[in-house]
Amino acid sequence: MTNSIVRLNPSTLPNAGEMGYSQISIVEPGRMAYISGQVAWQPHGEPVPDSLVEQMRLVSKNARSALDAVGAKPEHVVVARVYVVGLTPERLEQLMPPFIATFDGAQPCVTGVGVEALAAPDLQVEMELVVRLPH
Repeated sequence: MTNSIVRLNPSTLPNAGEMGYSQISIVEPGRMAYISGQVAWQPHGEPVPDSLVEQMRLVSKNARSALDAVGAKPEHVVVARVYVVGLTPERLEQLMPPFIATFDGAQPCVTGVGVEALAAPDLQVEMELVVRLPH
């Protein structure tokens, strides 16, 4: 089976591969899944942690659960968008290790967006995914 997603980091663009993501993903035709923004909410209503890093870990866990639900793995993620309240270089540095760990070494395209607020006042980070489903 050929790889349904080809990832590129052309030499004419900054080397995103060193940061853990790709500048370009080329997707073969197939079924797609669009996973809504996942936040640090838990199935049994546990409180949202105060820490950005802990919230990102829960967001990653929820994103992985959504991937499982559609029969996909991190390698099938084409694009990940992450929305961060009060995005600064320092917060981005905290966020990146648990964010990148979500993908088990796969390097989807990534867009990070700083926002003023999310769906609830205690939420600091949200991630949505575009996924090319496996055959």
